[in-house]
Amino acid sequence: MANRRVERHTGRVSTEATVQPLLDALATLRTRAASLRLPLERHWFADDRVLPGLARLTGNDPEPSRDEQARKITTVRLQPSDALPAGLALLDAPDIDSVVDANRELAAQLLAASDLWIFVTTAARYADAVPWDLLRTAARRGTSVAIVLDRVPPEAVAEIEPDLTAMLRENGLAAAPLFVVREAQLDEDGLVPQPEVAALRSWLDELASSAAARQAVVKRTLDGALDSLRTRVPDLAGAAQAQADAAQLLHSEVTAAFADAEADVDRGLTDGSLLRGEVLARWHEFIGTGEFFKSVEETVGRWRDRLGALVRGRPAPSEPLGEALQTGVAALVHAGAENAMETAVTRWRANPAGRELLSHQDTADLPRLSPGFDDNLERMIRDWQSYVLELVRAEGQDRRTQARVLSFGVNGLAVVLMIVVFASTAMIPTGAEVGVGAGTAVIGQRLLEAIFGDQAVRALAKQARENLKERVTRLLGQEQERLLALLEQHSVDPAAPKSLADAADQVQQARGVLE
Repeated sequence: MANRRVERHTGRVSTEATVQPLLDALATLRTRAASLRLPLERHWFADDRVLPGLARLTGNDPEPSRDEQARKITTVRLQPSDALPAGLALLDAPDIDSVVDANRELAAQLLAASDLWIFVTTAARYADAVPWDLLRTAARRGTSVAIVLDRVPPEAVAEIEPDLTAMLRENGLAAAPLFVVREAQLDEDGLVPQPEVAALRSWLDELASSAAARQAVVKRTLDGALDSLRTRVPDLAGAAQAQADAAQLLHSEVTAAFADAEADVDRGLTDGSLLRGEVLARWHEFIGTGEFFKSVEETVGRWRDRLGALVRGRPAPSEPLGEALQTGVAALVHAGAENAMETAVTRWRANPAGRELLSHQDTADLPRLSPGFDDNLERMIRDWQSYVLELVRAEGQDRRTQARVLSFGVNGLAVVLMIVVFASTAMIPTGAEVGVGAGTAVIGQRLLEAIFGDQAVRALAKQARENLKERVTRLLGQEQERLLALLEQHSVDPAAPKSLADAADQVQQARGVLE
């Protein structure tokens, strides 16, 4: 590239450092920090109608203190000059390749709002990739552009100017004026010598002095910006739709994982699978013997006779059985929640959008459950057991059942009702098909029916089952919300694609009316 061939003539100097003397020469000023050179009618820029995000500095106002590490530009200095013709304001934008993100964004914003770009580059940097990406964008949009090739060693002009002209032509900018400023010693005021900027000054003066010329520049840039909406808005709307789709997918992956876990837990809490192991052993102790499980062919009537005898006897201690049930429920719900969290996080990590989301969050604790989950789980089970106890106590207030309830014990009957709930969706076979869990449920149900009646037992079991399901749903929902909260921090408006398309249509309609 030509710029490499001339590096023996000039070092790589920041474009920002070269623009300052050039702008000052055009405005014949001696300033160090001026950003906006204006004709004397500076009132057009005094309020925040233009560049509302930048504070105004005038005269000898000091620059605000700022973080030297960040070097973020937050102000614009208004510097009047009688050397500029009316109708012209020169704005020194930050470097488009600034190391500060906010300054690059500001530069892009200023360029998008300008009527004319005067693009200043140097002999050493005119072929850099970043500015050409921006210039190609300007060409596509029809933006009015002029090029200033600054700090060119006199002996290299004949080599560099044709090369840059060819590059402009190849990139759709053949009509852009090109001004070459030769490298020269700055004058005593630190300005570029006037002969070197004479051509550029003359062009700007002609442009400013002709209302028709100014109007042509403004119209070309405006028309180009509006025309570009026909392709840019669909692209932007498509990107917005893809973003909304990605957000919806991440949301559904979480809700699906927890819905599956909730269904598994609900099935495990009602299909009799809890009625084995420790629970079954405690049940044997509770009813006094496990003898009837060895004689499954005995009729339900004989079981009922035996349970009737139990009712007439001393109440059996229910605490060990209740604790075994609590342990079983806790293990089942914990496993379900853990599986849901692992599944959801795994799905997110398999999704590019999910990986990006997790990389921007403090997710070191994922996919582990929240620190207080186990405590909340134990509290939930205790609260549910208390709820079941109150159900039985309320049902036993009837005078016809009160004596039998007191004989057996409210706590014991509440535990038996839990047994029935935990097998409420299990098949209850008869004869030799009776399994351990099913047989346990049959015995418990017959016992409760002997005390409360079959209709009351069905109602009690339904209430207890639905209440437990609601509590499990709330508990799992708290874990689900941890992930959804991460997604909400980067919320996406699903209506954005349509809003963009509608706004573009309104712009084109308004344009048609004005034309």
